[in-house]
Amino acid sequence: QVQLAESGGGLVQAGGSLRLSCAASGRTFSTYTIGWFRQAPGKEREFVAAISVTGAATYYADSLKGRFTISRDVAENTVYLQMNSLKPDDTAVYYCGAKTGYSPYSSSSYTYWGQGTQVTVSS
Repeated sequence: QVQLAESGGGLVQAGGSLRLSCAASGRTFSTYTIGWFRQAPGKEREFVAAISVTGAATYYADSLKGRFTISRDVAENTVYLQMNSLKPDDTAVYYCGAKTGYSPYSSSSYTYWGQGTQVTVSS
């Protein structure tokens, strides 16, 4: 089993940056694909980015490519999401999830979730 905990959210002005962390406990963390999703009020949870078990493969929502970067520190059992040039539309609760297998884009395929961290971008 894997327990996930997000941190690093907060209030930032448009154009600013934040780095979110997804810290995991559990000896099998390194065998899971980790994904970041976000959910704004009144909207469905949407895919942001994902990273493979080894970190060799990364996946992004097309609309976020070039602004967001996902990375993985296997030794620290942590996955990061660097978010640059933030916009008010990026305001949401950001969640990290863990899954096995392929197809990292669908939230329904993830087995474990953290509690989320709020990101608010002011204009």
